[in-house]
Amino acid sequence: MGFEGSMANQLLIAMPGMADPNFSTTVTLICEHNDEGALGIVINRPLELKLEGLFEQLDLDNPDPEAAELPVLMGGPVGPERGFVLHGPVSHYENTLAVSDDIHLTLSRDVIDAMAAGSGPEKTLVALGYAGWDAGQLEGEMLANSWLTVPATTEVVFDMPFDQRWMSAARTLGIDISQISTDAGHA
Repeated sequence: MGFEGSMANQLLIAMPGMADPNFSTTVTLICEHNDEGALGIVINRPLELKLEGLFEQLDLDNPDPEAAELPVLMGGPVGPERGFVLHGPVSHYENTLAVSDDIHLTLSRDVIDAMAAGSGPEKTLVALGYAGWDAGQLEGEMLANSWLTVPATTEVVFDMPFDQRWMSAARTLGIDISQISTDAGHA
């Protein structure tokens, strides 16, 4: 599957000098990466919105109270009206992409309906919008040292408090990202 050098199932950790406010101090899970480009979901930018608000917009009555309290994240600047659900390995939804054995991405509404009914996947992360890169763009950003990368883990994607994800993901590389200078050195 994929092409040589695919970064699917990697976490992109924004370097401190990231100028784009959409990605400053973010951690982004790359869900798909091929010769046409890449798609990722930012996993540490909770919105003011809870899932309850999304259920209301979708006219789902009497949603599961536990699911209703889940936060909704800003998944990226592209297509902010589109919902994306990262979840554990359940593949009976209409439009699901396996990011890894442990992390799947569903783009169809049926997973949201299941969550409202209280029968959704055990571990989930709901995001509006995504991050997209054209062919070769992500590779170029990697060469420019815009990002650090680490393999994704379900712990970071589903369990860790959002405000700890950026520092913790970098720490898995042995890096205290808060100590990195924002001045890019070019010899």
